[in-house]
Amino acid sequence: MNWIPACSLDDIEQEGAMRFDHEGRTYAIYRAPDDSVYCTAGLCTHEAIHLADGLVMDFEVECPKHSGAFDYRTGEALRLPACENLKTYPVEVIDGEVRVALA
Repeated sequence: MNWIPACSLDDIEQEGAMRFDHEGRTYAIYRAPDDSVYCTAGLCTHEAIHLADGLVMDFEVECPKHSGAFDYRTGEALRLPACENLKTYPVEVIDGEVRVALA
């Protein structure tokens, strides 16, 4: 896999998210309550709003525009109006650096 450095683990609050842009695409990186880290496509599948600006609680992210929700571990759409799942990407954390496989 081609691992892309995205940020430091310390850049993401626990139960928070941050936006990561790479080669013209937007992603969202999440830090779960148990300190595990996940990455999804960065835009809501309903209306292309940045998910990193949404509310992150437990293992869900809520879109800031229409309150659609996703499980960021799997990308599953959990609440309307979101009905299309998010694409997810593998993440690894090495020495505090978060890296994402985008290939």
